[in-house]
Amino acid sequence: MLFCARVDWGGQHNPLLTALPETVEIDLSGDPDSIGLVRMMQSEITARRCGVDTVLSRLGEVLIMRMMRAQIEAGAMQPGLLAGLSDARLSRAIVAMHDRPGQAWRNEDFAAIAGMSLSRFAETFLAQVGEPPAAYLRRWRLTLARQDMVKGHRVDVVARRYGFSSPEGFTRAFKSHFGKTPIMLRREQSL
Repeated sequence: MLFCARVDWGGQHNPLLTALPETVEIDLSGDPDSIGLVRMMQSEITARRCGVDTVLSRLGEVLIMRMMRAQIEAGAMQPGLLAGLSDARLSRAIVAMHDRPGQAWRNEDFAAIAGMSLSRFAETFLAQVGEPPAAYLRRWRLTLARQDMVKGHRVDVVARRYGFSSPEGFTRAFKSHFGKTPIMLRREQSL
């Protein structure tokens, strides 16, 4: 059985996407649950019933999460998000960032969640993820903000949602990271 999928998670700025190699090949022969998902997807493609796109999207999300878990459990070879998630202590802090990106986090908070001293946490995070915790959190916030802007959300609402002190500060950070303002991005997407 051969199955191929192309995934778009909002471009090269998404840490989930940059944590993976350009191509991921996984042998599912020892994973009957994932084989079942692929068979269900093939059935949906063949039958072309009502709602096929939604069903394929959801089954694809489940399959991709299972494959990412396998990559994490196998251990990542290079610094990045998967390497951070493969460390049980760092994983708790990263999950907290992802679950509550707009919270006013401090490194001390993450160190406590990870059950590590502040200096050990900062050192380990940098070594495993490849950037300091605050930089990673900022990039994650901007990635989520970009997705919200593409959906048409207002700049001031998005800025507040992701912990920016003002819409102007958010706009500056967004432009610095993506090379265009949030409004420019939204206009491009509506064309």
